[in-house]
Amino acid sequence: MTKTIQSLNPATLDTIAELPITTDEQVYEAVARARTAAPQWAALTYKDRAKYVIEFREVMKKQLEELAHLISQENGKPLTESLSSDLVPVMELATHFAKHTEKTLRRERIWLGKWDLMGRSSYIDYKPLGVVGIIAPWNYPFSIPTGQTLMAVMAGNTVVLKPSEYTPVIGEKIAALAREAGFPEGVIQVVTGDGSTGAALLESDVNKIFFTGSVNTGKKIMAAAAKNLTPVSLELGGKDPMIVLEDADVDVASSAAVWGAFSNNGQICASVERLYVHESIADVFIEQVVEKTLQLKQAEGSDYDADVSVLNNETQLRVVTEHVDGALKAGAIARTGGARLEGQPGYFYPPTVLTGVRPDMKIVTEETFGPVLPVMRFQSEAEAIAQANDSNYGLTASVWSKDRKRAERVAKQLHAGTATVNENVYTYALPQTPWGGPKWSGIGRTHGKHGLLEMVEPQHIHINKVGFMKDLWWYSYDQTRFSFLLAMTDAFFAKGLFGKVKGFGRMLGLMRKLKTH
Repeated sequence: MTKTIQSLNPATLDTIAELPITTDEQVYEAVARARTAAPQWAALTYKDRAKYVIEFREVMKKQLEELAHLISQENGKPLTESLSSDLVPVMELATHFAKHTEKTLRRERIWLGKWDLMGRSSYIDYKPLGVVGIIAPWNYPFSIPTGQTLMAVMAGNTVVLKPSEYTPVIGEKIAALAREAGFPEGVIQVVTGDGSTGAALLESDVNKIFFTGSVNTGKKIMAAAAKNLTPVSLELGGKDPMIVLEDADVDVASSAAVWGAFSNNGQICASVERLYVHESIADVFIEQVVEKTLQLKQAEGSDYDADVSVLNNETQLRVVTEHVDGALKAGAIARTGGARLEGQPGYFYPPTVLTGVRPDMKIVTEETFGPVLPVMRFQSEAEAIAQANDSNYGLTASVWSKDRKRAERVAKQLHAGTATVNENVYTYALPQTPWGGPKWSGIGRTHGKHGLLEMVEPQHIHINKVGFMKDLWWYSYDQTRFSFLLAMTDAFFAKGLFGKVKGFGRMLGLMRKLKTH
């Protein structure tokens, strides 16, 4: 009997579809098909691969409204965000990498300095990894795996994608779009299932695993990948701070805080999960945040007027509830929200603004991944920087000030892979820029040049243009050769010109005495 997973609408808890859990053997077969397809796909030119990627974009474009409704139905986010944050970024990414991958991965000449003058040369070619495994999250079930997939295939790899068990229908749709775009068999495949499916993908002989998700699961994936020394790229989330300096535009920054905390119902690794505001403007700032939060309309994602909607699953609802309840019991004050909405079947939790928050609360130290904005005050710039950096995470951070040079100076001191000035959250949608961060936020980068380099293996080629001569450091070893090497160090590394010339002269004098085999 085939085991299945159920896809639920998180707003209504109605069943959308029931899909099979791909067996271990079926996963291995998918990887084998990808392995078979890999050489022919890698042999295509960048321009030929780009034609498929652009066709994927065109197939998407014809179905944007249908895709937006599917994402809102299965993931839960509002329709506008399904379009703006899950679909449009993929179209931008497809366009960018179809156009620029060849230039980014072109042969890289290495200047060898003095060795170039001695008839040597080196360059780096970037080669596809082979078969890439992608284990995708549920919060951006289209943009994250599709973006990684298109980057991987543009670099010459084939892909086996395992979507989240909470959004498997969207995963199947990605595969359908690839088929409609004409991708050859085996180049892009999707295997649906639960954790066992991801484990089987890890056990297979993929050349690299790309995982986006929680820290705990990321640690398990890294441990499992170590068995076969499978390389991994891990994007594991954040607890991202927003610093509002005393000269910030209160109206603009408060609107940014509300959007940054509550878009996708706070289920963004770059959500504003810690807000630090200067005490001189804190009262008026908080009042504006509360007022703007209360104006948000919360409804099912399919409602065109919905600003915020639902959490994606029951597990996430429990985490949010635990964090907020713990903060309230420890003395925090809920200025909005603070408890689950009753009388509705889905995973609705209202946008919640908390004040009276202390740095030791879970709501500050652990990733909540929900519609919660804890607000704290600071007195000095140095205090704000120290508090922002006091975290196990380091994905993104933002600084808000009318003095851009000051804000940039503060941003450079933050422990974050991306630090923005008078902007937050959205830079994942910029395919030109790298995404990722230090500490518990993961390993590696996606997007941009650095993300593309995660998809390839650099091969260094070194050429001796004077191969008819024996190298001066070859056998036989004796005192003459030792003295020659000493003279060479003077010729290469002496500080002054006189020392270099003297060393070079000694080298010439000893060269005739060298014995070679």
